[in-house]
Amino acid sequence: MTIGFIGGGNMAGAIIKGLLTAGIYRPGEIFVTDITPERSQECAGRLGVTAADTAQELIDCSDTVVLAVKPGVFPSLLPEIAPLLQRRNPLVLSIAAGKTLGYIEKQLGFSPALVRVMPNINAKVGAAMSAFCANENVTQEQKKLVSRLLRAAGQAQELDEGFFPLFGVVAGSAPAFAYLFIDALARAAVKNGMNKQVALEIAAQTVLGSAKLILESGEHPWSLIDQVCSPGGTTIEGIAALQENGLETAVRKAVDAALEKDQKL
Repeated sequence: MTIGFIGGGNMAGAIIKGLLTAGIYRPGEIFVTDITPERSQECAGRLGVTAADTAQELIDCSDTVVLAVKPGVFPSLLPEIAPLLQRRNPLVLSIAAGKTLGYIEKQLGFSPALVRVMPNINAKVGAAMSAFCANENVTQEQKKLVSRLLRAAGQAQELDEGFFPLFGVVAGSAPAFAYLFIDALARAAVKNGMNKQVALEIAAQTVLGSAKLILESGEHPWSLIDQVCSPGGTTIEGIAALQENGLETAVRKAVDAALEKDQKL
């Protein structure tokens, strides 16, 4: 079983790191190619995998091919590699933002076994939330393989492609929202006399643990809020202040604004 990455950027690197850490592939079973043979060798050395000097070389030795280049490269790349993919017939994964299954098939001129994947930045620490959708040529076994590959870098969910724009906001943009909340929490602690780095570590770990508790307990967030809020206590005072100052409304507006922008692009 082999896998090849056309493009060796940050997201490809994060996925490759997860695959190696999970033991799904060995270094000799993962190939990467980039703009030039020199760049391919540099990427492979940095990621600890095997270099392929050209896309043709990579496709020839890969059972699964991951298109990990920027979306703007697709109009020139896809027609170039289409004959190679058609001859070799690998499973094809695309992680290019905004490029639909239909668009990719049109650029290729045929319909391979094709999966569209949307990971997020947290793949860099093995904690991504990824979505994927597949065309009709992808088998159930191939879907299981895709899920396994993505779960090496976090969690994965098969999703109707129509929900990809919304997923892109909730999972793709929202990490920045979370970073903003963590930073605001830390800065509020600094305002009250705490060292910034200490405050940031405390805030980040608290948010991390809170997310983990929601996922692992299966409890509704408001149930957990009630468990922390003592009658007349400090936490309910803070919750009331957040609500009075529009936290929930601000979050909804942020999601709506990002989704609206996505639809205009």
